[in-house]
Formats: sequence, structure tokens, C-alpha cells
Amino acid sequence: MCIMLLILLQMLLLVSCSPRRCDPGVRGLCRPTVEEKPKCADLLLSYCDDMSYTQTMFPNILGHKTREDAEVGAEYLLMSVIESLLGGQCNPDIRMLGCSVLAPRCEKDIVLKPCRSTCEAVRKKCSHAFDGIEMAWPYFLDCDRFFNGEEEGCYDPLEGLGAQQDEEDLENMDIIPPEDTASIMQFIYHSNAQMINILKKTEEQCPDIAKTYSIGRSMEGRELLVIEFSNNPGQHELLEPEIKYIGNMHGNEVMGRQLLIFLAQYLCSEYLHGNERIQTLINTTRIHILPSMNPDGYEVAVNGLQDTNDGDEEEGQRYSTWNIGRNNAQNVDLNRNFPDLTSIVYTRRRSKGYRTDHVPIPDFYWFGKVAPETYAVMKWIRSIPFVLSANFHAGDLVVSYPYDLSKHPLERNMFSPTPDDQVFKLLAKTYSTSHETMSNENAQCGSSRSHSEKGTVNGAQWSSITGSMQDFNYLHTNCFELTVELGCDKFPPEEELFIAWHENHEALITFLEAAHRGIKGIVKDEEGNGIKGVQISVRGIRHDITTAENGEYWRLLTPGIHIVTASAPGYTRAMKKIHLPPRMSTAGRVDFILQKSLLDTDMLEEEDTIPSMGSYDRFDPYNQYERYTQMADISQPREEREEKPWWWNYFVQPGGPAPTWLLKQF
Repeated sequence: MCIMLLILLQMLLLVSCSPRRCDPGVRGLCRPTVEEKPKCADLLLSYCDDMSYTQTMFPNILGHKTREDAEVGAEYLLMSVIESLLGGQCNPDIRMLGCSVLAPRCEKDIVLKPCRSTCEAVRKKCSHAFDGIEMAWPYFLDCDRFFNGEEEGCYDPLEGLGAQQDEEDLENMDIIPPEDTASIMQFIYHSNAQMINILKKTEEQCPDIAKTYSIGRSMEGRELLVIEFSNNPGQHELLEPEIKYIGNMHGNEVMGRQLLIFLAQYLCSEYLHGNERIQTLINTTRIHILPSMNPDGYEVAVNGLQDTNDGDEEEGQRYSTWNIGRNNAQNVDLNRNFPDLTSIVYTRRRSKGYRTDHVPIPDFYWFGKVAPETYAVMKWIRSIPFVLSANFHAGDLVVSYPYDLSKHPLERNMFSPTPDDQVFKLLAKTYSTSHETMSNENAQCGSSRSHSEKGTVNGAQWSSITGSMQDFNYLHTNCFELTVELGCDKFPPEEELFIAWHENHEALITFLEAAHRGIKGIVKDEEGNGIKGVQISVRGIRHDITTAENGEYWRLLTPGIHIVTASAPGYTRAMKKIHLPPRMSTAGRVDFILQKSLLDTDMLEEEDTIPSMGSYDRFDPYNQYERYTQMADISQPREEREEKPWWWNYFVQPGGPAPTWLLKQF
């Protein structure tokens, strides 16, 4: 009986808890569900408040159900930062185009789609800006997907924008001062993508005098991009000297990188504005600028800087990145990675046939660790007849000149001059005295202070190193290179970039003009043909330069009286006495005509001693560089990391989906 009562109670409970059935006889029990139709609502998105309409509707074209859903999405976040990401380009076009999709126009409770033609015009105008920061064109600005043609009914989301901008231009025409060159420069640190974008834009702005080209790629595949300036870019012109600037060889020494970016913008802008000094310089000189030789190291340095910014550090500690990113991705110091030709010269300086020019690269060098950045720069140096060069570092405030390796038997720091010591001192002084403070002893900093003289120092006397780039330039080619240390802070705050440009820009230009010091000329045979490979010797200086194609040459010299000789196998020697007065603005023209003759026995004896050093043309004879890199990839597997652009962290939100549609490779 008890069991029956329990079963009955359970059944009653189940019946009472079950949902009530619809009974048409009971009023109100069977109420039908009615879904409310979306209606036009006020447009409340703050970054879209300047649209030509005031009402929108949710869900929007992308499916965001509410205004709150739209505001937390990566699409709206992109619209809020697009101006700063693109450096002010295409603003407000991109933002307003995006708003027309995120908050579409609503009239009489009907959503209107923006016009496809407007989208296509904006994409044509602005896609290069997205390419410049390595960002894909946003999916929600797909012109075929979210926009209508005129025949389908649409509206122009940029309606009134052109007229509004014209009115603002007219209002501000009288109060805006004339554009200053510096005002177009952004005195901030630029990512690798931004740097390349600036160089490409400079090329577009000055196509008649500027051209970009790549000399190779870094270990992690970043482009080593050069911009050149010339009145005939892309081609060498007869008797026009070639000069190069290289920055960021050490990835954490960033000031030179930024100054060279600014210099490229400055040269372009000033040429267009009719600056006679800049126009003369570019019309008579071919200038090559490589802002970053070590882009991989720069990325590590920037990331290291960001890491040190966490917490409540002191301002000075925020920039304590002394060694982070110095080396390349292989952990190779690029300024110790060039062939050590200085040691070869020191061991042979008492031998007959001893030379300090065009010293061949020894074969054993290729069996070592040759960084791809070093390899690319060596090939570049050998492919162009550079006359003068400077590479930019930081950690001191001084101009250093060769040799970098001490001639002391134990390689202790010791004054170790080249045969062209007087020329190098003059070149170093040219930069230091044109700099705002470098030649001032009170402004000097770092370890060079005890050895420097008016902001210049012999590299080996200051800090002896092997395998430096400036020693390689001098001993392997005709190029005279110096090292410019731009300050003791390797990664200074952005606020100091404008000051650094102000301190250095005159020195940068004056040093370029120094390529026109000394003499230049053409060596021809009796029939008027240029002779390649002729040695141009100066009495008292045991360092020759050789003629390039068409027999042209450039020889940097100090003012004074010099005896110059041109000699080549199979020709008689020709000699001239020249006088170079001080303050010459252009190189003196000294041509030679060589007559054919029997080989000079003295030259034969001299040439016989040179093959023991190898051949100058013997560049990577066993293809060891390629073999080494292949072996390194096999024997030293490194963890592959998917590299994201510098702006990626702006859009990654904890717990939210990653906006991979922003990535070009996705």
C-alpha cells in the first residue's frame, strides 16, 4: 500500500512540473512568438560620427548583432588605429569606407549598401599603404562582397568628403607656413616594413633621381634594400664618383639607421625644392644608402627594448639595450666577419711586391662562418667602383679611421696608420668638424676620449679588432671607408632623434661632397680606348688604386704637390706632377695616355710575387658560402618561429579569435 502511494505522488509531481499544453479554450495560453523587425537606430560609434548619415541598423552587414559587438571586434579596432598605422595616409577614406560596412546607412528601416565604385577607387589609391606595413587588405572592405553596384542601388560613403577637404584647404591656405623639409619626416623609430615603405615612397616621389634595389637578404630573409640618388639612377656615369652610407651594422645601434632614412627623405625633398647645393651634389655624384645592414638584429633589439619597458623602471633603464640585437640571427658580429686582410698585409710588409691594395681574399676564409649579410655587402662592394664610404655605429662620439687591427705583435691597442693616413685624417676631420658637437672635447663620451683628437681616432689605437668592414674596403678595393660613432647611447629615446638629425645633417652632406677631393681622370691607350686595371700610384704613399671600366679612376688626396704614375703590364709608365690647392671644390682632372711596349721587367718581378697571395678575382672559388649555409641548415636545426608584423599585438585579444585575416600570407 505504501509503495502504491509513493508511485502516485511521483506521478502527480511529474504532471505538475510538466509544461502546460496549449489549450485554445484557455485565453492567453497559446500566445504566438513574434520577432521584432530590426529598425533604424542612432549611429553611436565614435569613430564613425562624421558620416554623412546619422542612423544605422544592427545586425550590420558583417553580422554584428549589437553596437557593443561591433565595438569589441578587430574590424572596429582597425578603424580606430588606421591613421597611425598608415602614417596618416588614406585618412579618413579608409575609416569612412569601413564605417559604411560596420555601421551601414539606414533609411526607412532598410539598410543601404555603399557603392562598389567608391570601394574600388579607395583600394586602388590605398592598397600600397597596406603593403608598406605588410598588412592584407581588410576582408570587410572586399568590394565585390559587401558593396553594391550603382544599378543595384547604393550610396557614396565618402559623399561630401572632397568638398569638405577643399573648404578646409582654402581656410587654412593663408595660415599654414611654407612646408619645411623636416616637417615631412617622422622623428620616430621605424620598423623594417616602415623603412622599406619610406624608401619606396621616396623613389616614387623622386623617380628622376632615386632608385631602390636589393643587394640580398638577411639570415631571416629580410631584404637588404638600398636607395641610390643620381641624375641618372641605376647607371654608372663616366667620372662620376660613387659613395655609400651603411647603417645599423650592429642591430642595436639604431641612430645611424634612422639618420639614413631621414637623409633619403631630405635629399629627395630638397632636390625638388630647388636646393642648389643638393642638386649639384646629386647631379655630380652617385649616392648609395643602405639604412640597415642587420635588420634581424634590429628586430631583436626593438623586442628587447619593449621587454625592458615592463614594470616601473627608471627612464634611463628603459633603454639599457647595450648588447641585445647587436649580432645577426646567427649570433655573428658583422664587423668582425669580413676577411682579415690586415694581418696578411702586416706579415708581408717586408716582402718584395708588398701591396696594400686589392689584397685577394684567402681561400681559408670561405671555410669559416660567413654571414649572408657580410656576403651580400662584399659582393656589392666589388660590383661598384666606390670611392668613399662611411658606416654608422653608436657607443661613442667619434670618427674612427683605419687600420682597425693593431700592428702590435699581440694585437694590443696601438696607433696603426695606413699609407693614406693623412687622407683618412682629413676625411675624419671633415665629418667631425661639420658635426655640431663631435669635435668639442667637452661633448665627447665613451672610451675613445683618451685617444681621440678633435673627434677623430685611429681604430687600432682605440680598440683593435680583426675582420672589420672599413679595413676590408681599403685593402680589397679602391674605397676609403670610415666608421662614424654617433653617440654613447645605442638606442636613445625617440625624443632625441630630431636633435641627432640637427647635429648630423650638415656633416652627412659635407662628407658626401668629400668624394670630389683629390684627382680623377681617364687612362687611355694611343687609340683612345680606356684601359681597365691600370695602377695609379702616388709617390710616398704605398697604396695604389686601379682604373675601372673605361679606364676611369678617382684618387682621394690631400692638398699639396704629388707625383702620380699610371702603369700597366704591356704599357710604358706615364708620370705627372700635380699641385692640389686647398679648398678645391671639385677633383682635379688628370688624364694619362699609355703607349704599348714590352713588359716592364720590374713589373714582371712584382707580379710574380702576387699569385702567392691568390687572385683578386677568386671570390668564393669553391662555392663554400653556399655549402656552409646548406650544412648549417642540416646540422643546426633551429626552432622555426612564425614571425608576425610589428602591429600584430595591437589586435590580439586574450580569449578572442586571432584576426589572421590581417596577415598577407594567411
